[in-house]
Amino acid sequence: MSDAANETSTEVPVCPRHPDRESWVRCQRCGRPACPQCQRPAAVGVQCVDCVAEGNRSVRQPRTTFGGAVRGRDTLVTKAVVVVCVAMFAARYVLPADVYYYLPLVNDAGYANSFGAGTWWQPLTSAFLHASLLHLLFNTYALWLTGTYLEPLLGRARFAALYVLSALGGAVGALLLPLTANTSLVGASGAVFGLFGALVVVNRDLGRQTGQVVALVAINFVLGLVISGVSWQAHLGGLVTGLVVATLLVRTRRRGAGVQWAAVAAVAAVGAVVLCLLAYAGARTVL
Repeated sequence: MSDAANETSTEVPVCPRHPDRESWVRCQRCGRPACPQCQRPAAVGVQCVDCVAEGNRSVRQPRTTFGGAVRGRDTLVTKAVVVVCVAMFAARYVLPADVYYYLPLVNDAGYANSFGAGTWWQPLTSAFLHASLLHLLFNTYALWLTGTYLEPLLGRARFAALYVLSALGGAVGALLLPLTANTSLVGASGAVFGLFGALVVVNRDLGRQTGQVVALVAINFVLGLVISGVSWQAHLGGLVTGLVVATLLVRTRRRGAGVQWAAVAAVAAVGAVVLCLLAYAGARTVL
C-alpha cells in the first residue's frame, strides 16, 4: 500500500460543523462524522443535524380537517382580537381625548365608521371599537366561545381571514341596507355573526348538532330587529359572509390550500369592490 493511502486511512475524522473536534461517530444517513453537539438520536444509531433538518422538510406537516396547521388547542388570533377590543375600549377612558382620537383605529368623532374622513380602513377597524361596557362584554364573550372552537379547526390564518371578512361583510350590510342617515355604529357583532354562520357550516360538515347554534343565531338576530340601537343590517351582512367563507373553505379543502385561499381572496375582492361602489355613491355610514 502506498504512503498516500496510509495517510488517508489514518486521518482523524472531524465534525464538518466543528473542524476542531474529533468525531469518530458517523451519521447513519450521510456517513459524515458528527460530534456530540451535532448528533441526534435516530431509530438506528445517530444522525447529524443537517440530515435531521432535511428529513423534517420532506415530512408532510399535519393539517386540521379544514386545511390549517395543527396547533393543538391554541387560539392566538381569538385572544389577540379580544385583547385589542378591550384595550381600545379602555383607551377611550384612560388616554387624553387628543391622544385617543389620534389613534389609527378611530377618527375625530371617536368612531371609525365613515369614509368621509378619507380613512379607507374604517369599515374593518370599527369592528374593534365598542360603545359601552355591556356591548364589549357581549361581543367578546360570543367571540371567545366561537373562536376557541373554530380556530383550532380552521387554523390561525383561515380563522383570521374569516373574522376579517365577516367584519367587512358587516360593513357592507350596514351600507347596503336601509339605515338611519348619519348614524355612527361600531362593534364586533357583524364579525361575531360571521363566526356564528361558520359554526353552522363546520358543524354540519363534521356531522355535529347545529340546532342550538341556529336557534342562538335566530334569537340574536330577532333581538337586533326589536331593540333600538342594534344594527341588524350589520348582523345580516356578517352572517351571510361567514356562511359563504366557511362553505368555500369546506368545499375546497381537498383541492389544496391554493384553491382555498383563491376562494377567500375572491370574497375579499367582492366585498372591497362593493364597499368602494357604495362609498362612491355617497353612503356615509358603515359598521
